[in-house]
Amino acid sequence: MEKPKVIFLDAVGTLFGVKGSVGAIYSQIAQDFGVSVSPEILNKEFFKSFKAAPPPIFLDPDIKDIPQREFDWWRIIALNTFESAGVLREFSDFSAFFSELYIHFGTAEPWFVYPDVPLALVNWRRLGVELGVLSNFDSRLYSVLQSLGLREYFKSITISTQVRTAKPDPEIFNIALQSHNCSPEEAWHIGDSITDDYNGSRKAGLRGIWINRQQNY
Repeated sequence: MEKPKVIFLDAVGTLFGVKGSVGAIYSQIAQDFGVSVSPEILNKEFFKSFKAAPPPIFLDPDIKDIPQREFDWWRIIALNTFESAGVLREFSDFSAFFSELYIHFGTAEPWFVYPDVPLALVNWRRLGVELGVLSNFDSRLYSVLQSLGLREYFKSITISTQVRTAKPDPEIFNIALQSHNCSPEEAWHIGDSITDDYNGSRKAGLRGIWINRQQNY
């Protein structure tokens, strides 16, 4: 198999994952604000709210306004999560709670790096393969990668909220390829979503590779 010029990797679910569950973290921080609700309920309602949300694509704002738009996008998801769980009215200050929650997910604390990742990154770099992150996350990804010790491995970081298009749209793959002056045929993309990562990259002309973390961990 011919060595690729570039390997792009998805972020959450590919490079790193959530410790425990999103619901457990939501529940823990809510408890600090005097609201008790089970992690299982919050996890279920979070994923329902997340899947129902529009893609995190912001077509109109200036680049300086994007962090606020990202914050607002996630705030609606969290608000809907707690509303569906039946405890939203128990918060005396939901804005303060959400601000703490949002900051928390921009640190290393709620995340863990999958054990196979560091060695793979070192080996690819040793082989002369350029690496990039291609994600539908948000601009907190920079601080998360830095705090997890992963930032140094990547020549490019392409984030949907910053380039105004999201996986599986081929356009986001084309933008990432431009950062490496690379043709689609010379690049691989690895990710945990069949729709966004595997099908999306193949439609853009890259070699798509699906990694099934839920089976392995």
